[in-house]
Amino acid sequence: MLKSLSKFKRQNKEKFKIPRCVQDTIPIDKVYKDGIFSVGKRYSKTYMFSDINYSNAAGEDKKGILLGYGEMLNSLDASGTAKITILNRKVDPEEISNKSLIHKADDELNDLRQAYNDLILENLAKSDNLIQEKYITITTFKNSISEARTFFSRISLELSSYFDKIGSNCKELTTNETLKILHAFYRDPYESFEFDINDSIYKGHSFKEKICPDMPKYEKNYFKFNERYGRVLYLENYPQYLKGRFVAEICGLNKNLIYSMNILTIPTDEAVKEAENKLLGVNTNITNWQQRQNANNNFSAVIPYDMESQRKECKELTPLCPLKIRVLSYLS
Repeated sequence: MLKSLSKFKRQNKEKFKIPRCVQDTIPIDKVYKDGIFSVGKRYSKTYMFSDINYSNAAGEDKKGILLGYGEMLNSLDASGTAKITILNRKVDPEEISNKSLIHKADDELNDLRQAYNDLILENLAKSDNLIQEKYITITTFKNSISEARTFFSRISLELSSYFDKIGSNCKELTTNETLKILHAFYRDPYESFEFDINDSIYKGHSFKEKICPDMPKYEKNYFKFNERYGRVLYLENYPQYLKGRFVAEICGLNKNLIYSMNILTIPTDEAVKEAENKLLGVNTNITNWQQRQNANNNFSAVIPYDMESQRKECKELTPLCPLKIRVLSYLS
């Protein structure tokens, strides 16, 4: 196993404590006024980014988007991890009315405004009042909140720059905005959410009281929050034959779901060594196969296609370091 992966697992390993109350089921220790969340020495911050028109882009534009996306991931150092989240959630029609619809004005353009509003409402009705939002959460291990703030101040500028290059907008989520997402997950998505961190500190209340479910229930293969049921599906390996639209098709379902992809950065030296070891192993298998063929006087045997493909992939992989390990999971 890679050293970085082993270290990451050790850092994330926590002794399980039986929750003594509903609030203890929420895996967050502290929240800060600048949108940083912490669990032990792990500090995280979430950013929301707009959709990227990749499917309709031309060939060169698609290549530029992929290269820009790769540069963004490679900008993370070994102390940071990233989680990309796609959230399908039901929304209150009043929320859409306040945020997306254009209100009438005293001019001659009300017909255009009404046509635009009708289009928004029609698309919303087709999707069963579901909207899709995209987030990236950066997590780092630091010894103090001051070190974490220094790290996130740099990362915030870099993320904004990289997303601009690929035609997207990226903005930091405030503490209230992040808690509102958790509130919609743990509780009724139509329930209003209000939280004042200063008032909570003054009164000695926990933020968990505002977002925790009333009656959580965890079973072997599903969970239940109040009257809603959910299940987690984990995809460990991502076969190469899957189409590029696999994720888009999953997230295109008209269901409440959360798709997340965890990304761990591997240091360049370790990644190069791992790629070279893979190539050495493939070459060894090919040599052993050729020796067996020679022993049977089959001197003109052609190397099997799968072995040749493995060697080609390993040679292509070596200059592409640093590598990224991706772990996929789905929540519906």
